[in-house]
Amino acid sequence: MDNKRRYIFITLSVTILFVIYVVVTYNSLIKKDEKVKLQWNEVQNTYQRRLELIPQLAGVVKGVANFEQTTLQKIAEARAKADVISVNGISADSYKQQTAVQDELASAANRLLITIENYPNLKGTKAFIGLQVELEGTERRIKVARKDFNDAIAVYNSFVRGFPAKIVAGIFGFKPKEGFQADAGADTSVEIKF
Repeated sequence: MDNKRRYIFITLSVTILFVIYVVVTYNSLIKKDEKVKLQWNEVQNTYQRRLELIPQLAGVVKGVANFEQTTLQKIAEARAKADVISVNGISADSYKQQTAVQDELASAANRLLITIENYPNLKGTKAFIGLQVELEGTERRIKVARKDFNDAIAVYNSFVRGFPAKIVAGIFGFKPKEGFQADAGADTSVEIKF
């Protein structure tokens, strides 16, 4: 009878330890997944900031200089595309779609800034200088947000792929995620350059 009790005690102890491990691992997976979502939201916030600043820049330029309408029209079109895009969930397709419209918006802003070079009186206005500083800060924030997002993805993926957490992740449907990747031959995405 003593051996039977010992066997039951050992079996019960192992079962309890296994349940505790599953619960702790599951909670860690949830925490890491939420961190990825939080960092993705930060990327979205920085993109939104860029989206709000570029029309202000175009407005300052339009009000001060006699600009080519095609440059301003391209900015308006790129902004409209970026404004309309809705990101449903965190997926590689969402990143690619978001990156494409944001790169188009940054390219249009870069064309505007190149055109501004012909208007030295505009470059010295307070409104332009203020927007330039804000846009430079926003571009830095975008880089940091994207890096932080990729870091969160790396931590999540290493946990999901590691053994024995991989077993718990598989049971509960946690799959590796994909972060931002540079296009072939490109080091980074397009950014607004002054």
